[in-house]
Amino acid sequence: MLNMDDAAALLRAGRVVVFPTETFFGVGCLATHAGGVDEVYRVKRRVHRLALPVIAGHMDQLAQVAARMDPVAEGLARRFWPGPLSVLLSAAPGVPAPLTGGTGRVAVRLTPHPVARELCLLAGGPLVASSANISGRPAVTRVADLDSELAAEVAGVLDLPPAPPGGLPSTLVEVLDGGGAGAAAGLPRLRVLRAGAVSVQALRDAGYAVE
Repeated sequence: MLNMDDAAALLRAGRVVVFPTETFFGVGCLATHAGGVDEVYRVKRRVHRLALPVIAGHMDQLAQVAARMDPVAEGLARRFWPGPLSVLLSAAPGVPAPLTGGTGRVAVRLTPHPVARELCLLAGGPLVASSANISGRPAVTRVADLDSELAAEVAGVLDLPPAPPGGLPSTLVEVLDGGGAGAAAGLPRLRVLRAGAVSVQALRDAGYAVE
């Protein structure tokens, strides 16, 4: 098992590490390291057209992976971050193309998990944080339940409390342009791309029109 400093050093070197998040154990690398991003796809056996989720430890880190947020995205961040709401944003120039799945966009969130947050800060940037499982297999909340095939492929495992609580994955949303349902009421519009820990009702209660 890794300690925090060793895990951060491995991440800075472009290696892939397993670590706890606010939902499940994640597997990831520095989001700006192209070789590490490719390695995450490989160890998960994930197809490259599916973009990888990214977590940040501080708002200042977002500029490394994402273009400036528009006012609607900024409002989502104020209301729901740190927390399990990922927002699809335009990628910053120079972001590794595999990170976006070829879409030119990245799914980012500010993590509330103290270990994941500290790991981002020590590693010096946002981290890929995909669920630590072979694609199609269950996500896990205990290191003992990690898939042995995946565990054998990563540089190490960071297992510090609190343990991931499980439940639902992070919700993924994109901000829509004006028009459509909700436009007449002047509400900012969202589309939920993946249902998860932040419910559609919570988004509507916060003043968004959700499609």
